[in-house]
Parts: sequence; C-alpha cells; structure tokens
Amino acid sequence: MTLQKGLIETDAVIVGAGPVGLFQVFQLGLLEVKAHVIDALPYAGGQCAELYPDKPIYDIPAIAVCTGRELTDRLLQQIAPLGATFHYSQQVTAVQKKPDGRFAISTSQGTRFLTKTVFIAAGVGAFLPRTLNIDGLERFEGTQLNYRVTNAGDYADKNVIIVGGDDIALDWALQLCAAHQDGHPHKARSVTLLHRRDVLQATPSTVATLRALCQAHQLQFVVGQITGHEEDHGLLTGARVTGVDGVERVIPADALLVFLGLSPKLGALAHWGMDMERKQLPVDTETFSTSMPGIFAVGDINTYPGKKKLIVCGFHECVLAAYGSMPFIAPDKKVLLQYTTTSPRLHKVLGVASPVRA
Repeated sequence: MTLQKGLIETDAVIVGAGPVGLFQVFQLGLLEVKAHVIDALPYAGGQCAELYPDKPIYDIPAIAVCTGRELTDRLLQQIAPLGATFHYSQQVTAVQKKPDGRFAISTSQGTRFLTKTVFIAAGVGAFLPRTLNIDGLERFEGTQLNYRVTNAGDYADKNVIIVGGDDIALDWALQLCAAHQDGHPHKARSVTLLHRRDVLQATPSTVATLRALCQAHQLQFVVGQITGHEEDHGLLTGARVTGVDGVERVIPADALLVFLGLSPKLGALAHWGMDMERKQLPVDTETFSTSMPGIFAVGDINTYPGKKKLIVCGFHECVLAAYGSMPFIAPDKKVLLQYTTTSPRLHKVLGVASPVRA
C-alpha cells in the first residue's frame, strides 16, 4: 500500500472495528493482505465495547466467558502482528467505483482511500450518541458539552450536570462525586445527575450508592428535562431544567455530559448503490460478496437464508470473504488453504516460531 498526496492506496478497507471487523483483519492478514479499518467510535470494539463492555459473553469458542471489552482486547492482541491501520472517530461519507475497478472512499475527517476491496462489518450501523435537541446548545459540543468522557480530570473544579439514567451516566456521576468526596486534586465543584424520571436503569448496587450520596448531600439528583441553557460571553453557565411540576429552574453548569444511549445509523452506506433488504445487505454465501463486485459484507449488516446474528457466525463469514476477495486483490496469485498449526509461512506472518520437528 502507498500514500501519495494524501491518498491512501491499499488492497482492503474494512468499515467497522467491532469483533467481526477485527477478525476480518486477521483473516486477510493470513493471506498477507494488510487492511485499513474505519470506525465511527474513538476505539475498537463496536457494539461490544460501547453497549456491554462489562457484561459476560458465553458463546465464543474455547472461551467459557469473557466481557465485550475482554473479547476486543484479545482480538486486538491477535491481529497486532498483521499491520492494520485504524482510522477512528470518522464515518465513510462517499464511495465511488473507479474505471479500473477500485473504490475511492472519503470519510468525515477528510481521509481518502483508493482500495481494491471493501469489507463492510458495520453491524447494524455506526453507533452514534443520541444528542440533545436544544437550540443553540450544539455550539458547545466538544468543549462544554460532551457525549463521551474518558478523563475525570477534565472536570476539575467545575459544576457538572450529567444527563441520563443508565449505568454509564451513574458511573460517571459516582466517579466525579468520589473525586469530590476524597479531596482529589481534580475534583468537580458540584455534580448533578439529571434524568427525565425517577427510575434509573442501572445495577441496584449503583443506584443504592447514588441515593446514599444524595442523602448525604454530596450529589444532587434532579428529575426533569433540559429545556434551555444560560450563557455568558460565549460560555455555557447553566442549564434551564423543567421539572415534573412544570416549573423551569436554572442549574449552574460549566460542563454538560450527556448519556442518552446510542443510535445505530447506516449513514451513507444506504446510498452506495448496493441491493438492500430491510437495511441489510444480501450476500452470496460462497464469498459474502454484495451485489457490487469487490464489496463484501460480514456480520450483522448482511442477510441470507438461515442467517443468525451471532459473533461466531460473523467470524465464519470473515474467512470466506477473505478468500473471496483475492481475485480482486491478486488475480494472478494462486491462493492455497494453509493451517496455522503447520505452515511456516503463516508462522512468519504471525511472528511466531515454527515448531522444531524431530
């Protein structure tokens, strides 16, 4: 693959860095094809990492139980020797087939590719946060308004409002409150949890801890919805909140953290020109090719008779898609099935020592 004048030329682009997308990297790597991977999230793992990172998964072969995060970590470790390049926090915005059969791809971050093949492993679409629909509030997104958080220290000495009622919202509320409680050098000045109703969709122990902190006046829980905002000299200073009594009150806010869940969006994928059935891509089960030659679909995004939406089924699809792509990537190359147990070539690809034979 080459990089010329900002254009990345490559053999394979994978759209989606969930478990199936990561295993597609592995299967292509065994055929000595290095891939570029695009994902809307800022990290790998897809739905597993975003929606249930700590919940157990029991149906991965040879692993009795693992969490979504653990599965992601193991897959990343498995593909580490294979030289994939990841492009996070961006979505594919345009795909155009060129006269030579390759595909020109552009992303929301301005990244451009020219690739021989495309593998769609986008699940049910790109998982994007549900946003607040409040006039004028979008101007603060990325500064004082955030839909994802990674570092509690970013909220040192700030009045923080957290919007949401699930585990993620409560976990961040407790974390910022704990920093406040323990005299942490990066403590928040105040923490308010705001939810539209007095029913929290989180683990009972987490809810009990939150209510105990509210009783101790270390954290405020408000039932209501944001209906406006206050600002001064271009800075967010407060949220106007309408409670269940219909009264609007202003809560001071230097930072607004919103966790209203995620919504899968097909985005530009729906306009690539491929056949679709109920927002899914029909595929040929011999190669998992879509209706557009050179574009393959694996995982929950595809459909075919007998389809089962299981991670293990997606893994199987990756194998056949990788082999199905080779006539596009290396049409003159004879591709033989080799086994990782015995193949010195695959041992070299994976960076492992070949066993010494007696």
